[in-house]
Amino acid sequence: MNNPEDNKLATLATATLARSGATQAAALRDNTGRTYVAINIASPSLNLDAFEAVLTVALASGITGIESVVACGAQPANSKAIKGFAPSATVFYIDSNGEETAI
Repeated sequence: MNNPEDNKLATLATATLARSGATQAAALRDNTGRTYVAINIASPSLNLDAFEAVLTVALASGITGIESVVACGAQPANSKAIKGFAPSATVFYIDSNGEETAI
């Protein structure tokens, strides 16, 4: 990630993952610069990966676009949740070794 704002998202996602004990966390920046953070949800009646959860939180807040999303922990499976809403959004995954991958 070359964008300092994306590095901030990485910090938010990794701190949320460490604090929550979840298996995944994601941080999203919308097109106005607001940020949202979420973890994966796994319950008997609802399962969301971190991409789905952070998109849900952001959409509930009324976003109209996404600039970037960073996820960490176990890799979320549904990057289409983000790309379907915002095809030009940058999406990154950080693995447990700190290696970044653009999705």
